[in-house]
Amino acid sequence: MVVKEVRKAVGAATDKISSTGAQELARSLMQGQGKEQVSKAAQEIMKWSAKNRERVMELVRTEVQSQMKTMGVATREEVDALRKRVRELERARPKPRTAKRSTAKRSTTTTASTTRSSGDQA
Repeated sequence: MVVKEVRKAVGAATDKISSTGAQELARSLMQGQGKEQVSKAAQEIMKWSAKNRERVMELVRTEVQSQMKTMGVATREEVDALRKRVRELERARPKPRTAKRSTAKRSTTTTASTTRSSGDQA
């Protein structure tokens, strides 16, 4: 019977406990106590459960961040900073000119040898 109570208490520490669950746990732990004391104990169990859940979540969050840093994974802030820098560089870069072929005719420049040869024929 005691093991069952301990399991409930540990479960309450890591899981989100409902007010009904807290009442049941308080009743089982405080057998023979008055209703008011059981209600007070249930409220304390709910507060204790919430605090422990927050502590466990923070512990996991810290450990995940530490492992990600160890592996060299960029943080969201680092990625956002890089995106901002890329945008700035793209804006600062001159627009590339597209090489369009001119449809205009090439100029016909006559050279001295061309003029001479055509002048000889006339």
